[in-house]
Amino acid sequence: MLEFSYEILPQGNTFLTSHYETKKILCPMGLEYRKIHACPNDCILYRKEFEGLHKCPKYGVSRYKVKDDDGDEDDIKKGPPAKVF
Repeated sequence: MLEFSYEILPQGNTFLTSHYETKKILCPMGLEYRKIHACPNDCILYRKEFEGLHKCPKYGVSRYKVKDDDGDEDDIKKGPPAKVF
């Protein structure tokens, strides 16, 4: 998203292109950011009424990254998110 915003602005702009650069500026200023888990199919954000769900209500896709050899559902719920916004 940051790269796209940089590309659509006029040449010579000073818009930051990476999440890391943006975070370096915002955090010392006291501005916080929050990571929000998102469905891999881009249909919902896991916040508000969907915050406690572990699977997408529309497609049934797991909220977390799933390894092929993972058979334990508890490990899947503790793993890293499949997509973060």
